[in-house]
Amino acid sequence: MPLDPIARVRRFNRAVTSEVGALDTSFLGRGRPLGSARVLNAIGHGQSDVAAIRDYLGLDSGLMSRLLRGLEDEGLIETVPHPEDARRRVARLTKAGRSEFRAYEALSNAQAKDFLARHPRQEELLRAMDLVASALGRGRIMLEEMDPRSDDARYCLDEYYAELARRFEKGFDVSLSRDPEAMDMIRPRGAFLVAMSDGLPIGCVGLKGGGGEIAEIKRLWVAPSARGLGLARRLMEAAEDIARELSIKVLRLDTNSALPEAQQLYRNSGWSEIERFNDDPYPDTFFEKHL
Repeated sequence: MPLDPIARVRRFNRAVTSEVGALDTSFLGRGRPLGSARVLNAIGHGQSDVAAIRDYLGLDSGLMSRLLRGLEDEGLIETVPHPEDARRRVARLTKAGRSEFRAYEALSNAQAKDFLARHPRQEELLRAMDLVASALGRGRIMLEEMDPRSDDARYCLDEYYAELARRFEKGFDVSLSRDPEAMDMIRPRGAFLVAMSDGLPIGCVGLKGGGGEIAEIKRLWVAPSARGLGLARRLMEAAEDIARELSIKVLRLDTNSALPEAQQLYRNSGWSEIERFNDDPYPDTFFEKHL
């Protein structure tokens, strides 16, 4: 008889809250609970708009106000009116706040390292944690437009190439492929989008333009831990929206029959199969969509 799935979820919840110190009145021994530490962490990582921080952490207005007031009383943050909208507030760290943020970062990193060191199958554990984090953080996944040569973009592209090498019968060598020039995936010619989950890249797609009315979709990839959440479709729709902004009328893409899930996505989202339009040695199926 299989174990009760509800009981397994609740066991997981208890283990996590205990491990991360969610119930401690002094999170990581710094004298304040987890909620205050999370707000300080969000500000330290570059978030400043109070409403955006509240939404990101899933807090109600009353609790957010109390947490901010407590951090202000400690001299760790200051809140000021938004420069463009006096109805909104912006929070920023003070000198003492920056010092406290760095202390939390060091302690949190040490806690994570100790946790991993206690498990004999670290990669398996990390894959499971990635899966859970992607599922729980689904509503916080953000699509960011960035340079395809940036570190986060390169990570996604390297993972994409590695997956093609595993799945294609004869492997994949990017040097033999029609790899887009970076400038063709930067405005005003095109764009490159990366899906970010709490600071980590988990997906990407490129819009390769040439200055005309026809462009290509390239390098669509989603991390295994984030598949099944609708992220590939979301990336495609965002790329199409940018194409419209750039006055692109027709989009094309190529793919390989070893990627049936990609072909199904394209067919289900208004793409039509067409004849080959390039001499890339890897694709065997070609699509087009009129915007």
